[in-house]
Amino acid sequence: MMAFFAPNAAAADSAQTFSATQLEAADSAVLDAGVAGTAWNIDDKTGKVVVLADERVTKADIAKIKRSAGALAGAITVENVEGTFEPYMRGGDAIYSDRGSRCSLGFNVRVGTTWGFLTAGHCTSGTSRWHNGSSWIGDTWHTYWAGRDHGLVRYNPQVQHPGAINTGQRITSVGNAYVGQRICRTGSTTGTRCGNVTALNQSVNYGSGLVVHGMIRTNACAEPGDSGGPMYAGSIGLGMTSGGSGNCSIGGTTFFEPLPRAMSYYGATLNP
Repeated sequence: MMAFFAPNAAAADSAQTFSATQLEAADSAVLDAGVAGTAWNIDDKTGKVVVLADERVTKADIAKIKRSAGALAGAITVENVEGTFEPYMRGGDAIYSDRGSRCSLGFNVRVGTTWGFLTAGHCTSGTSRWHNGSSWIGDTWHTYWAGRDHGLVRYNPQVQHPGAINTGQRITSVGNAYVGQRICRTGSTTGTRCGNVTALNQSVNYGSGLVVHGMIRTNACAEPGDSGGPMYAGSIGLGMTSGGSGNCSIGGTTFFEPLPRAMSYYGATLNP
């Protein structure tokens, strides 16, 4: 049975305001607590650190977070979500790794004179070769997981690499997401699903010591196998599916690796 924990700060706490330095300290305290199944960010609108807690998180876990924050416990509010946060790992087009996992192709890019594609780092972690279900398409080039969640695959030179995703939408530029923005995401399990950006600079603890930072949070559903797939607004590429909770029957919360950060890291350009 799911446990629900209200944002039960005392009345005095709800009226208290916290400085930017205090909020950053409270944010760090959530990380230090090391509770799997939590995602958090500093919410400038409320002046609090908002912690999302999945179904694994217990009352004792919440108490641990509050203890970690100490005198700044009142700067933390807790909201519950259904399901459990997990990096989606079965999984635009379906891509299959040499270890038997399925993910989704994100964006076709060029690094120098070499063509490749971006996907989730938890997909490329521990892999060497990729195929499309029948033939070899490329080899893992780089992985950044955890801390971030992006990976780069170098294409087999015989593989075509169009600028459009598999919905026919061309992605011609890279942009930064903003709260309230209407977005869509595409993946090999659930196809195209749309929603809105609900938070930025999100940290997520997936468990087993796997924590990522600086993520985009949305209410667009996704499921395992959608990992690595593109998130976009029209022709603007915004991010790649990392993980989340829920599913596309009941809805859910989904986190994305920001595309501009991955592009900058690799010095990559889009294939428009």
